[in-house]
Amino acid sequence: MRRDEFDCWAKDTLDTVEGALERWVPSLAPAGLGEAMRYGVLDGGKRLRPLLVLSAAEAVGAHGSEAALRAACAVELIHAYSLIHDDMPCMDNDVLRRGKPTVHVQFGQARAMLAGDAMQALAFEVLTCEHDDAVPPALQARLCGLLARAAGQDGMAGGQAIDLASVGQGLDEQALCDMHRRKTGALLQASVMMGAACGRVDAAALAGLRDYGAAIGLAFQVMDDILDATQASHTLGKTAGKDAHHNKPTYVTVLGLAAAQRRAHDLREQAHAALARSGLRDAAWLSLLADKVVERDC
Repeated sequence: MRRDEFDCWAKDTLDTVEGALERWVPSLAPAGLGEAMRYGVLDGGKRLRPLLVLSAAEAVGAHGSEAALRAACAVELIHAYSLIHDDMPCMDNDVLRRGKPTVHVQFGQARAMLAGDAMQALAFEVLTCEHDDAVPPALQARLCGLLARAAGQDGMAGGQAIDLASVGQGLDEQALCDMHRRKTGALLQASVMMGAACGRVDAAALAGLRDYGAAIGLAFQVMDDILDATQASHTLGKTAGKDAHHNKPTYVTVLGLAAAQRRAHDLREQAHAALARSGLRDAAWLSLLADKVVERDC
């Protein structure tokens, strides 16, 4: 029954996020830029990051928070921009994303690059709303800081740089973990912490949420590596087997498939243990999100 309740909550929550993105991602940006931006972010994706923001906000008593909704949309804009750039010929050179042609295939490389640039800027515009009564300035600054650090050289961009430099290299598990905690994990952990920033939380709860975010962030990437090696493109909505094709180190190539699967399950248990340490009484959705990350097939 709890999972049925979660599914209803997630559907309603994602409808709200989709509606907000529809309002905030402009259609009339110059020279077709808005069309490319909307193509890259609307009507697709798992929306895990917004769900993490909003479930963490609920866990700390910030249900219905304007700040949390803006944070959920901002983190999804950063994620979507990173996918647009990641798919380009100078990066992974992919032609399929979310079951449709990638942005550079649909609109050309120059417009795709600019769409990603504009979406990165829009994320911070969404967080810094004009009316202080909607989101207090101190909270705006806190959310911007969390998102910027997760997206920059110490987070996602740094992890992407390591990823590109590691093609054909024999990384050990520690180096692989460091890369993925930056490339994927930092933004997922920041999603949890941005949601937590929207409510009231003590030090123990904050530490538990930080550890939960770290575990779930790495678990997501381990599962991505497993699915890339085991699922078909039509299931994933993106090109399967591209890591092997590009000779990139993954949890499957470094640990083997069975050990990678055990690692994902261990990380899920770490996430559950972190939630238990947090002492938060309303963390059921976060717990179920940890399960869904590891049980997913796409």
